[in-house]
Amino acid sequence: MYRLAFALVLALLRTAPALAENIDIRLDAPKEVQPLLRQHLRLLRMDSADIPAPGPDRAALLRRTRREMADLLATEGYFSPDIRIDRSDAANWHLSVEPGERTVIAAVDIRCQGAIAEVDAEVGTDGGEVQCETLRRDWAMPVGTPFRQEDWESAKRTLLDTLQRERYAAAKLASSQADVDVASARARLGIVIDSGPVFHFGPLEVSGLRTLPPDFIARYNTLKEGGIYRRADLLAFQESLQAAPQLAVAVVSIDPDPQKAAAVPVRVAVTEAAAQHLGFGLGISSNTGYRVETSYRHVNLFGRGWELASALRLEQRRQSLYADIFLPPDRARHRDSAGISFERSDLEGLRIHTGAAGLARHIRHDDIEIQIATRVQREEIHPDDADANSYNTLTLNWGWVRRAVDNVLDPRSGHVLEIQFGGGLGISTQAQSFTRGYGRYQHYFSLGPRNVFILRGEAGATLAKTRDGVPQDFLFRAGGTQSVRGYAYRSLGTEEGSATVGGRYLAVASAEVVRWISANAGLAVFIDSGDAADSRESFRAHTGYGFGARWLSPAGPLAIDLAWPRGEKRPRLHFGVEVAF
Repeated sequence: MYRLAFALVLALLRTAPALAENIDIRLDAPKEVQPLLRQHLRLLRMDSADIPAPGPDRAALLRRTRREMADLLATEGYFSPDIRIDRSDAANWHLSVEPGERTVIAAVDIRCQGAIAEVDAEVGTDGGEVQCETLRRDWAMPVGTPFRQEDWESAKRTLLDTLQRERYAAAKLASSQADVDVASARARLGIVIDSGPVFHFGPLEVSGLRTLPPDFIARYNTLKEGGIYRRADLLAFQESLQAAPQLAVAVVSIDPDPQKAAAVPVRVAVTEAAAQHLGFGLGISSNTGYRVETSYRHVNLFGRGWELASALRLEQRRQSLYADIFLPPDRARHRDSAGISFERSDLEGLRIHTGAAGLARHIRHDDIEIQIATRVQREEIHPDDADANSYNTLTLNWGWVRRAVDNVLDPRSGHVLEIQFGGGLGISTQAQSFTRGYGRYQHYFSLGPRNVFILRGEAGATLAKTRDGVPQDFLFRAGGTQSVRGYAYRSLGTEEGSATVGGRYLAVASAEVVRWISANAGLAVFIDSGDAADSRESFRAHTGYGFGARWLSPAGPLAIDLAWPRGEKRPRLHFGVEVAF
């Protein structure tokens, strides 16, 4: 028994590993290749305990290290390196590398086959060779550039993607070769690309519709059947579907099968969103006070894909109720709607009751939105200490807005331009006809990574004999947030009794500088000036100036400003915040 135990212990001692050597490994290499070697060479990342003891395993590790170093350097174009591993000091290993001359591109030969190499009368050129020449000109690794394996693979992907983006969805690399002459450190690149046939859009193949009408997807379709394939057109179609409130998910694709190129089906896979949504909200603003709101939306009304948007909003100084029905777009070119609205407000001694019904057409293209609207409205005004009046008016208004900014919710550069033209026809005794023009421009100048300079201007004019009989929506008042700060909301206008009513002319200008002290918080200083008046002779510029804070809150942008009217010592607080749930 004792002899057996002794034999087992002796065997374990013989097979137990020797105590790990403490080996320090030092790399000596030019700075341009050091990051590559330190990141990928396994020996440099190994602990001393992981290095095998002297013997066959250690010798294999050293051979593998040489191969790894040579392979890594080859990816950067160094094909004849001098690699040495000095182990004369057993505790201090020295890896030294002389990468040698870097290989550069000496010649590039790109050849095309398939439809791109054939005469194609559709594009109005002398043939596909013109397109192939463009590929050669735009090649990402021209003669004289260093040869890197990563760049070589990336350049081939880019070349292929360029063809696949437009016309040639089935394009592929027929062959690719990089011949490297190690002695001269020169590389010759050869590529043959097969474009395949020209693809044309075919019919839609829609899947996933359950309750929406069968033609719903076609209403958003901007692709012309028989038109030449462009990936950008597919993405634009997909984006328009993703923006539709009726859909939760939309994916548009084709099968790049050369056999289907003459009329490739456009596959549209969708998942419908919940049809109904009930929402509630709370808000507060220095303009109109506290607010409570409830909204109801149905995006598949009567099973026809119509969208009903309605809301009841109760504010301290204004209350409104509206309901709009939006039809699906007409091949994504325009969208029509019809709606009714009721509003009551009590601002600066003027009480207004308005009811309206109307039709509108909405057109959107890239960063431009256009709306053409006509409505019949009845307005009752009750100025304090003056006679009440009521008007029935038929109005027509054209609005154009361009938002060319880097971020719609948090613009730091770019501009927003809004233009309106409209008019009205009086259809009651006290109402009168008029025309109206309005413009607003706001420009954001980025002054480095933290500072933004904002210029804003707006102007408007209503052409009529007098303001009497013109709805307040088509007259002008100024003051408050987004107007002339330091003055109460809509307090600048024309006096009627003890109330402030709209005038026929408006002009406002503003300058503001915002300093962002963090990603979501900033400080601002500003100056605003402007007025609304009933004649150019009575126009008086009112100026306000002050400072404030900016916060990009989860609920949306928040601005808090303290502004002083010119010549007054008492400031006015302007703020707005919304929380939706």
